[in-house]
Amino acid sequence: MKIYADRFPTALRQLLTDLLVVAWVYAAVRFALWLHDLVEKLAVPGQKLEGAGTGLAGNLADAGGKVGRVPIVGDELTAPFQKAATAAQSVAEAGREQQHLVGRLALALAIAVLIFPIGLVLFGWLPLRVRWIRRASAAASLRSAPAGRDLLALRALASQPLRRLTRIDPDVTAAWRRGDDAALDALAALELRRLGLRGR
Repeated sequence: MKIYADRFPTALRQLLTDLLVVAWVYAAVRFALWLHDLVEKLAVPGQKLEGAGTGLAGNLADAGGKVGRVPIVGDELTAPFQKAATAAQSVAEAGREQQHLVGRLALALAIAVLIFPIGLVLFGWLPLRVRWIRRASAAASLRSAPAGRDLLALRALASQPLRRLTRIDPDVTAAWRRGDDAALDALAALELRRLGLRGR
């Protein structure tokens, strides 16, 4: 399998493009993580609210328990403490919900930020890169096959611009039909060069 071209300018361009894609994905992931952490900081008030509510509920429950031991009026004095402890638990629950909401928002924003750069890589660069690898690998195996030169020459006739074909021979099709070795070699080399590959 051919990952990079044989010819220097094409191979260098591919290597630089691959490095840029890796840097692009790395930067996008780092930015998404930074944004996630930044949004997560909005959960700090919720954490404080939860801590304060839980602590207050615990203190009120303890106070209610102690007051409940007072003879005769203990049960009546305990009820307000229990209500206040329940209200404090509601405050703590609100803090937990706020943290949960902020966490979901942070995750959604991080994913939304990653969709565009990762989408460009997956649906833009990657298909082109895979297509080149498949074509170059097939051409590389053809160039060493007995009939590979003829197939590469035929491919060049079908895909190369006319001005390049006429440089090889003014009547390049006739030269290909009669099996002119020089024309076939030139056509095969032209097709290999288009992919950044060398001849045999």
